[in-house]
Order: sequence, then structure tokens, then C-alpha cells
Amino acid sequence: MTSEPDSIIVVRDLCIGWGDRILMEHLSFDVARAERFVILGGSGSGKSTLLQNLIGLVEPRSGTILIDGSPPPAPETAPPRFGVMFQSGALFGSMTLLENVSLPLNRWTDLPADAIEEIALARLRLVALEGFENHSPSEISGGMKKRAGIARALALEPSLLFLDEPSAGLDPISSVELDELLLTLNEELGVTLVMVTHELESIDKVATRCIVLDGETRGIIADGPPRELRSQTEPIFVKHFFNREPRSA
Repeated sequence: MTSEPDSIIVVRDLCIGWGDRILMEHLSFDVARAERFVILGGSGSGKSTLLQNLIGLVEPRSGTILIDGSPPPAPETAPPRFGVMFQSGALFGSMTLLENVSLPLNRWTDLPADAIEEIALARLRLVALEGFENHSPSEISGGMKKRAGIARALALEPSLLFLDEPSAGLDPISSVELDELLLTLNEELGVTLVMVTHELESIDKVATRCIVLDGETRGIIADGPPRELRSQTEPIFVKHFFNREPRSA
């Protein structure tokens, strides 16, 4: 498999796992620039582990990951070339939202304090949190925490954003508002989205392409737009997943 010239992520023959346990092996796929790419699979199939490998938190057992032509940098060794929104938002509770969003700018730039504050406020406006900059994470809702996490992930203006279960635990209104925000980031700013999620409505609304991981075969069993995968009858897991059917159906 050769990479496409507009690929922002290239994965080749990747093997991931923990200890003696191999979760996935021989994974190969590309993510195109400005794509809305979703990683799917059953519980324990390795979705979050794959995400951790892609962002450099975990070292692959073998294989290659390239982001913009280079391996992902180890955390704290170089400025990240992408943003990450973790499932809980991962905000620091002792800091205000403004301070949380300012963290990457303080760590990786030499900008003066007033410029950092201006950029951080702009990111909070982008995610509809203007006026909440002096609130702590404990003073805002779950959906607002997710949006604040996205604002921090966008602090350094990355062209690539990774998201781990962005809609998990949200009410339907907050979930659809988050979906709309992600579409805005992608369609108006050209940000490439790579998501792990189980939320079928969000998948249908946001994803342009999905891969489905299978724990039994330890590989990718489907790859394509969600509407095409929904109409497939094989593999049977893909049919069950996209149509919310029990395994015995």
C-alpha cells in the first residue's frame, strides 16, 4: 500500500498491545487532510490504544506511524504537531479555563503574556465559551468541559485534532452542539479530525470515513463511509454495530 500525496497520517504494518497481549497487528491505513476519520470497534478491541500510539503516548510494538511525514514526537520533547481532546476533557481543576487553554502557549511559545491571553480568549470564543474564561472546570457543565478541552487542543493552531469519545456522557442537545462545532472546525478551518467514538448519531453526522477494528482477527475488517458500512451484511459484526443489533440477530 502506497500513501496518497495528501495524507496527513500514514500507518503501515502497525502492531499494538500491552505486555504479552497483542491487540491489533498489520494495521495499515492513511488519513487524508481535512478528512473526518473515525476509529470504531467493540469494547477492548484496541481503539483507545491505537489512538495512544498515534499521538505518541505509547510506543508501537512494531510498524510505522508518520504524521506530516515524521513519527509522532514523545510528549514534552517537542511542540506537538496536533491537538488532542481526551475523553474527560482532562482540564486542570486548580486552573481557570483561560489558564488551561493558555498552557500549551506558555509551554511551547515565547509570546508575551498579553498575546497568550488574547489567543486563549479567541480559542474560547471559537468553542462558544466567551465569558467563562475565569470559571474553573468544577463550575461548568460536562459539555462545556469538552469544548474547553477542544479550545486547549486548538491553542497552537494545529491542522490535526484527535478526539477520544467526544460525545460520551453528554445529553442529546450538548452532543449535537459538539457535533456542529467539529463540523465547523473541519469545514471552515480545514482541521483534520480523527475520533474514537461509539455514538452512532455522531458518526452519521460527522464522519466521512470509518475503520472498524475487530478483536478476534486483530485487524481492520471494514473501511469506508458510514452510510456504506451501514448497508453491508458482512462482516456480521459491522452489520450488528451500525444497526444496533444484538450479536444473536
